[in-house]
Amino acid sequence: MSRLVDTLTLPRVRPDIALLVALALISCIGLIMVGSASVAVADRLTGEPMYFFYRQAIYALLGLVAGFVVLHIPLRAWEANTFTLLGAGLLLLIVVLVPGIGHSVNGARRWIDLGPVAMQASEPARLFLILYVAGYAARRQLELQTTLGGLLRPMGFMLVASVFLLKEPDFGAAAILCVVAGMILFLAGARLTYVMVFGGLAMVGATLMVMISPYRMARMLSFADPWAHPYASGFQLTQSLIAIGRGQVDGVGLGNSVQKLLYLPETHTDFLFAIYAEEFGLIGSLLLIGLFAIVVWRGFAIARTAIDAGQLFGGFAAYGLSSWLALQAFLNIAVNMGMLPTKGLTLPLMSYGGSSLVIMCLLCGLLLRVDMESRQPTRARPS
Repeated sequence: MSRLVDTLTLPRVRPDIALLVALALISCIGLIMVGSASVAVADRLTGEPMYFFYRQAIYALLGLVAGFVVLHIPLRAWEANTFTLLGAGLLLLIVVLVPGIGHSVNGARRWIDLGPVAMQASEPARLFLILYVAGYAARRQLELQTTLGGLLRPMGFMLVASVFLLKEPDFGAAAILCVVAGMILFLAGARLTYVMVFGGLAMVGATLMVMISPYRMARMLSFADPWAHPYASGFQLTQSLIAIGRGQVDGVGLGNSVQKLLYLPETHTDFLFAIYAEEFGLIGSLLLIGLFAIVVWRGFAIARTAIDAGQLFGGFAAYGLSSWLALQAFLNIAVNMGMLPTKGLTLPLMSYGGSSLVIMCLLCGLLLRVDMESRQPTRARPS
């Protein structure tokens, strides 16, 4: 029992205050915006205007508990079980495709029905797979630096995972997973030439998938000129741009959005940023982007400190998790602003959704754990 208590004891260092404050502010803004952005759709669907706010608050509480638990788990426990995590991640992506287990919404089979709630399989799967890649990079650094085979093995697993993700379909999640995995392996020493070849093949594959898929091609065409079909394929994007444009410099004020009144679809999920920009304007948008930038800056700094301290797994994990958060935030905001085609990705720590919010809280707990272990003055090295 004493060994278990010692294992779960936090390192005796203070957590990164800048990271904590930025994460707390983003989460609080997200909870407020879910309540503001969802009042009309919640009233229409349930008769309770604050329905989604109450559920998001429960998810946030569960996420805090989960993050607190993860904060007390030593990194060596995660590193020792990366193969188990790999299997669990792939299993989730397989199970969600099984009829009767996987739950389909808007033509995409991405959720596993758990009775009162549904879990989006790609969220925990991506976390598990990124941790596997971080563990592989820490164990096989010499092999990555010297052979092509060292890169083929982990990227092969990511390719398999991407195939399952594309079957859902979830193109955005597959793209993020492959980019983050490639970045971790490159930072671990994989040759740039090999990484570029993989990247080029992935881009060719993505282009072909767009060309042979009618709905992806429709998204691409509507993205290129949404105003050509403002009441058909371009409707969502044009309404999002109207919302952002209405915000101007200082916004229309919290709760005063017009576009959330059933004009813009998915106001509390994929297009939450557009409503935020409408209510808080350019100033508020820049402040929010600045908060995400602080999280990524501190995440990368934590990763560098961990690697310098000899904590390779923690360092690569911190690089991967920070990049995941940064890339998903960028893609979501870019979609809202019409810079990229619609991807169906949430805004991390802000958009409505229990799976996304809880997993992002786990991500934050892991980042804080890496930080605290890497700065612990007298820590026990893993055997």
